[in-house]
Amino acid sequence: MPRYRVPLYTLLVNALVVVLAAALSLTASTQQAQAATVTVQAESYAAQSGVALETTSDMGGGQNAAFLADGDWMRFDNVDLGTAGRLTVSARIASAVGSGTVELRTGGLSGPLLAVISVSPTGGWQNWATQKTEVADHPTGAQTVFAVLRGTGSGDFVNINWFSFVGEGGAAAPGWVPVDQAKWDAQLAQFRAMTPAAVPGDVVRVPEFNATCTYSHSKPDDPIVLPGLPGGSHMHSFFGNKSTDAFSTTQSLLANRPTSCTPADDLSAYWIPTLYEGDRAVEAEGMIVYYGSRLPDPSATVPFPEGFRMIAGDAKAQTPTPAGSTGQYWCSGEGGEIGRSADGNWPVCAPKAHLTHQLVFPDCWDGKNLDSPDHKSHVAFTYDGKCSGAYPVAIPNLSFVVSYPTSGSSAGFRLASGMASSIHGDFFNAWDNAALGHRVKDCITQKAKCNSAGTF
Repeated sequence: MPRYRVPLYTLLVNALVVVLAAALSLTASTQQAQAATVTVQAESYAAQSGVALETTSDMGGGQNAAFLADGDWMRFDNVDLGTAGRLTVSARIASAVGSGTVELRTGGLSGPLLAVISVSPTGGWQNWATQKTEVADHPTGAQTVFAVLRGTGSGDFVNINWFSFVGEGGAAAPGWVPVDQAKWDAQLAQFRAMTPAAVPGDVVRVPEFNATCTYSHSKPDDPIVLPGLPGGSHMHSFFGNKSTDAFSTTQSLLANRPTSCTPADDLSAYWIPTLYEGDRAVEAEGMIVYYGSRLPDPSATVPFPEGFRMIAGDAKAQTPTPAGSTGQYWCSGEGGEIGRSADGNWPVCAPKAHLTHQLVFPDCWDGKNLDSPDHKSHVAFTYDGKCSGAYPVAIPNLSFVVSYPTSGSSAGFRLASGMASSIHGDFFNAWDNAALGHRVKDCITQKAKCNSAGTF
C-alpha cells in the first residue's frame, strides 16, 4: 500500500529519553575506563529534516521516526559517548522495502563519521530488528550526533525506534584483531620507499589491477566467521590459496604456496557460498578479483596490511531480488538475459550467456584493526569521494566478479546460504607485501590499468 506522510507535532524538551545504565567502578588499582549504556529514542530529536512520527508496535510502545528517505536527517544533542574504548552502536529499525544505511556523524551533517548502520528489509514497516556495529575509536563525553539517511532508491526505506550507545571501557572487546603497529609501520615504509614504474602514454587511465582465479575447492568451513570449527558453516566455494580451511591463519596461508590465482605472489583466500542448480553444485568457471579505487584522487591509497580480512554482503538476507534489484545476478555474454526464473529472483540467460555476479567490498579502513566482531565494523565505503572520520585510510576497492558455466532455467538457483540476496564474500589477505605494494603504487596511485602480472 502507498505510504503517506503524517503531520509533524511539536515535541517538548522533556521528550528526550536518555537511559544511563550502571557503569563499572573506576578504581586506582584497576584503572578501568567507565562503561555506560545510553539509549536515545529516535523521536527525541532536537532538529530534523524529512522526518514524521507514528505510533510504534515495537516493544515499549511510544513513537518511532518514520517515512525516512535518502537525505533525511535527525539531530540529537548531548549524547554521552562515554570514555575511550570500544563502543557498540545499535539502531532499532524496520523496513518493508529498499535498502541503505544510517550514517551517524558527530558535530554536523558532514562531520566525522562515528558509525554506519546497514539497512535491509525486515519484512514490514513495523517488523523490528536491531542492527549493530562496533566502533574502535570515537569522540568521548557529550556529543551532538546526526543520523543521516542514505537510501539506494528514491522512496522511504526505513523506520527507526531508537539508538543505543554501549561503551566497553578500556577493555579489549572480543572479535577485534588489532594490527601489529610495528609490522604495519614497516610495511608502510617499504611501500612508500618504492619508486613507481613509468606509465606508457597509451595506458588506460583507470586505477586497477587484478588477480585471475579459478575454483579451488569446497568445504563447509569459514576461517573468518567460524575459525577452528570445521563443518560449522554452510558450503563455501574457495578460490586462491588451496590450503584454506577452518584452521587457516595468516601464517598458514603464507606457508602454503599452491594457489588457484594468478599471480603466484597472491596467496590470499577468497570464498563465496556455493551455488546450486537443483541439488547439483555449480562451481564458477572463474573469478576475477579486481583491486581498484573509487576515489577521485586515488594517490592516497595504501596496500592492505598483512593478515587483513573482511566480508561483503549478508548471509542472513533473505529477500526477493526481482529484475532491477541492487546487486542482483545478471547474464554476461551473447544474448544476455532472456527471461526470469519462476520466482522472479534469478535471470535466465541466452544459451551462449553465463550467470554472473559482482560483489563489491568497502574501501576505507579504520587503520587500527585487521578484523572486527562482525568482520565489517573496521571498514566502510567511501563517502563524498573520500575516506575520513572513523575510517580515514584508503585501501584498494576490492570486488569479486564470478561467472558460472550455466544459463539457468525457470527453476532458478539457490545459494548454500539461501536466496540470491544472501550472496556474500570473504577476503583473507595473504599477498606478498612487496608484490601487493608495487601494484598499488604503480597501478592504483598512478591511475593506470594493469593486468594480473601487475604490468601495464
